[in-house]
Amino acid sequence: MTRRTPLNRGQRGLTRPSRERFATRTLAFEVDGDRCRGTLVRPSGVDDPPVVVMGPGLGATRRFGYRAVAERFAVDGRASFVFDYRGFGDSVGTDHLIHPERQRADYVGALDRLSRVDALGTERILWGTSLAAGHALVLGAERRAVDAVIAVSPVLDWQGVVRARGGRYLARAAAAVVRDRLGSRVGGGVTVPIVGAPGSLAALTEPGVRRGYLDLVDREHTWRNETPARSLSLLGGYRPIEHVGQVRAPTLLLGGADDPLVSPSTMHGAGERLDRGTVVTMPGTHVSPLGTRLETAIEYQQTFLRDVLGG
Repeated sequence: MTRRTPLNRGQRGLTRPSRERFATRTLAFEVDGDRCRGTLVRPSGVDDPPVVVMGPGLGATRRFGYRAVAERFAVDGRASFVFDYRGFGDSVGTDHLIHPERQRADYVGALDRLSRVDALGTERILWGTSLAAGHALVLGAERRAVDAVIAVSPVLDWQGVVRARGGRYLARAAAAVVRDRLGSRVGGGVTVPIVGAPGSLAALTEPGVRRGYLDLVDREHTWRNETPARSLSLLGGYRPIEHVGQVRAPTLLLGGADDPLVSPSTMHGAGERLDRGTVVTMPGTHVSPLGTRLETAIEYQQTFLRDVLGG
């Protein structure tokens, strides 16, 4: 994340804030003996800013356009820490395993690391998109030292998503998971795409998602569109919706009206469970709040943070 200019199709039309408005710093932290890395983006001329802790979405790294989001938070006076999960990007490992529990532990490691950085405020905002939006909600329920939660395109029930793909998908996924687990014991294993076409065996298969997702990939990045097949079983049982009622911090649920993974009605139903919830539906798809609709999505997020934490 040292280069500012996005080399992805999804954000190529964005106007970037002046470089003088913020500073960046690479931070490393350890989780269970493994090293993770992230980038702290700090606003210039702001003492003790609050920090938005940003984990990438499903199968992504922090180079999937998250720098553009962090820069806009900085312009509004907030720092952001964007990190890579273990197995992805610049953090340890290359297995690309999508493991919700392990990724939530990485979030906690990022939070702990920020407590040892000078000249940051004590306010913490958990931020996530897609799968990571679920992580932010679960951690918001588990941790009281959270001042706000922003969940963008939040997939609240992966079990329901997987079941909606039908029996044939479930059967193929189960067979691939078994082959992967057996193969991994002898040094092999089976992989599936992270994002694929409708009807394919991939972690994301919903109509329209593949193109928008791949448009966010930095063309100079070494990211691979593959994950161990056992990721499908780890995702299939993940239901952040079960934790939403325990979130006490002010929470924004923001999603696209044409998102095939989470409908507006599902978001509004979850919003009714929140103690201090705000639900916003905007034009767009699952990925567009990070790409072609980023400016609109950021305006909603900035307004929410100003309302609940002050300007």
